[in-house]
Amino acid sequence: MDTRNETPHPDTAQDPLASVLQALVAESEELVKHIQRSGNEQMQVARDRFETTLACARDELEALQDGAMRRARRAAKVADQAVHEHPYASMGVAAAVGALIGMLISRR
Repeated sequence: MDTRNETPHPDTAQDPLASVLQALVAESEELVKHIQRSGNEQMQVARDRFETTLACARDELEALQDGAMRRARRAAKVADQAVHEHPYASMGVAAAVGALIGMLISRR
């Protein structure tokens, strides 16, 4: 099993990138629909090239989402394993985080 892409650290740059890519794909699909209504031969050639590029972008977006899901599952598995191996330490950390959040909320 190849685990090079399945590191448990979160990749914060991918979420904005994924949303930008999704917006780009949606806007591009709308543009393709608009171009289809036009009948120019040059527009047809440009539309074909654009559809190819759009298909590649859609495939890359799906790959990005699949990779993020794999990493999230891997991180959840690692966290579950750590909790099972160190239950008391996990409870202590959870209690400390809960107390910290409680103190921050009560300050407001």
